[in-house]
Amino acid sequence: MRETGGAPMNATARPASLIVGAGDGLSASLARLLAGKGHAVFLAARNIEKLAPLCEAIGAEALRCDATDEGDVAALFEAIPSPSVVVYNPSYRVRGPLVELAPAEVRKAIDITAFGAFLVAQQAAHRMLAKGTGTILFTGASAGVKGYAQSAPFAMGKFALRGLAQSMARELHPKGIHIGHIVVDGGIRSAQRPDPGDNSMLDPDAIAQTYWSLIEQPRSTWSWEIEVRPWRETF
Repeated sequence: MRETGGAPMNATARPASLIVGAGDGLSASLARLLAGKGHAVFLAARNIEKLAPLCEAIGAEALRCDATDEGDVAALFEAIPSPSVVVYNPSYRVRGPLVELAPAEVRKAIDITAFGAFLVAQQAAHRMLAKGTGTILFTGASAGVKGYAQSAPFAMGKFALRGLAQSMARELHPKGIHIGHIVVDGGIRSAQRPDPGDNSMLDPDAIAQTYWSLIEQPRSTWSWEIEVRPWRETF
């Protein structure tokens, strides 16, 4: 299961964090932040070759995993220390008029965005319940609270993801497991998608700080959902 990695690390001596669906942008910002906070960071993706520079830079380990495959997800959690933090980041978009959508593509969008989240959350919760502590975070989108025209598959997946998070929070918060759903309501700035100069794009490092605030949030004020959007948003 382990196929690439950075510098050797004693993962058992520090908290472990797992980011599923890792890549450039938000997940990379979050990985750097967690590593800087002293976490042993594990990055899971179907294509892990692209993660080699990030792993080398922060001493993370990359593991190949298809989040929609039950066997892959089970093997992923067997291959790493019991994580204190698990982040589910994958999604898949299909756009087009409803009557022209390919059913196989719609199924793929739901599988990656929602069913994979269930598989990962189930494995994470099983291990965290044994310890009575842990944090599971889901990357949502505005499509999870409002469906857009010609974007039904993405809305279907993100609505399901939000429902999963809300149900898990009601079930697992009383058992010591913090569940968070982050609604990313806007485009995330990147090298391929720079801000056009009007501050209309979200800074991935700033979003990562929001994730960290949930990880560190006192139990007496646990939030199950936080929404982030550009400050220039007109609502």
